[in-house]
Amino acid sequence: MKTMADNNQNDLVSKITALCKRRGIIFQNSEIYGGIQGFYDYGPVGSLMKNNWKNCWWTENVIRRLDVVGIDGSIITHPKVWEASGHVSNFGDLLVECKQCHKRFRPDLIGNVNRCPECQGEFTQPRKYNILFHTEIGVIEGEKIPAYLRGEACQTIYLDFKNVIESSRVKIPFGIAQIGKAFRNEITPKNFLYRTREFEQWDIQYFVHPSQMDQWYEYWKQQRVDWYGHYFNQKDSLRLRQHASDELAFYAKKAFDIEYHAPWGWAEMEGIHWRSDYDLSQHSKFSGQDLSYQDPLTNEKYIPWIVETSGGVDRSFFFLLLDAYQEQVLPSQEVRTWLKINPKISAYQLAVFPLAANKPELVKIAQDLYQRLSSRFSVDYDDSSNIGKKYRRQDEIGTPWCLVVDYQTLNDQTVTVRDRDTMEQTRISMDQINSYLLNKLEKL
Repeated sequence: MKTMADNNQNDLVSKITALCKRRGIIFQNSEIYGGIQGFYDYGPVGSLMKNNWKNCWWTENVIRRLDVVGIDGSIITHPKVWEASGHVSNFGDLLVECKQCHKRFRPDLIGNVNRCPECQGEFTQPRKYNILFHTEIGVIEGEKIPAYLRGEACQTIYLDFKNVIESSRVKIPFGIAQIGKAFRNEITPKNFLYRTREFEQWDIQYFVHPSQMDQWYEYWKQQRVDWYGHYFNQKDSLRLRQHASDELAFYAKKAFDIEYHAPWGWAEMEGIHWRSDYDLSQHSKFSGQDLSYQDPLTNEKYIPWIVETSGGVDRSFFFLLLDAYQEQVLPSQEVRTWLKINPKISAYQLAVFPLAANKPELVKIAQDLYQRLSSRFSVDYDDSSNIGKKYRRQDEIGTPWCLVVDYQTLNDQTVTVRDRDTMEQTRISMDQINSYLLNKLEKL
């Protein structure tokens, strides 16, 4: 059988984009008005999948760890935050503008060209544009305060560092985690969810004694690579890339990106950054507040150093879809499409069907099973169309198992469970469905 591995990857992004719209995973924002570039909405299926993806991260990095606590910070902060962080003066892209059509481009994305790729017009000299989103606080004209939507989610962690220390029992080394929205006025949003203007980030800022920075940096670098490797099918599509010396921030000894081998090349998914004491020192300086830490055992007082792991939720979710996409030519020459995605992330772990929607006795059993199973698992119910179409629909959204109530069920209380990846069908008793699913999920 022919699979996706045999096909040209160039059109994979367009296939994923079409599938996402067709199956309610992701929609273009404001599509009825022509859309707005760089903004997307998650549909009924996609919102479940994205929340499951975030829950996997939160469970692993907060719930199951004694040394990490979570916060949920505000999107808008005091304007001075972005002065202290350096975003107001340094957060921007170099751009060139076409003198003829006035479109703007990032030189690093269009390569070594001297003319506009749209109209062949002449370029201006490169200029720097700040990509923070501007907004205002207040309702009365003339009294509004200029502000910004946050350009990265991690700053609220630094702002709440002192409050977390004083209100919790945490001791260094410890981390503060957050999943939250960020906004960047990207000039050239591209490649679906890869580069957008509104997105979510997951961050851990891990605070350590300066003398332990090296060991904790190496720990988190490996921890994050291993975590992604658990969920991706194609392990060789992930790699660690060390930043060259000319890429490093002045306060960083080293930095690594976890990259995914996308159809357009290796692309950043998450960064593991050596932030030293820069952030807390800057906010101490600009706010006038002492953000140092005093060790309760030794009484040593110091500004903690920070290991940051910062990744894109939407970006990594997009890479999961690319990784999971499968095509298979069946003996009938029909092409079957499915998402081979981890059941912990799929919108539904199980779909329940009556074989025939016009048979009340089958519908009643299927609906009762749905009600019973949905108290423990994420379950879909479908009594529309024929059985083949129901399977194809569930395959395309990545539902790992489908359960069919048929005429044999009326005689022996058994149902058919069909596996997404192998298409194998197994007959089991209705009393065994819970244990069957739990056994499958425990092995993940």
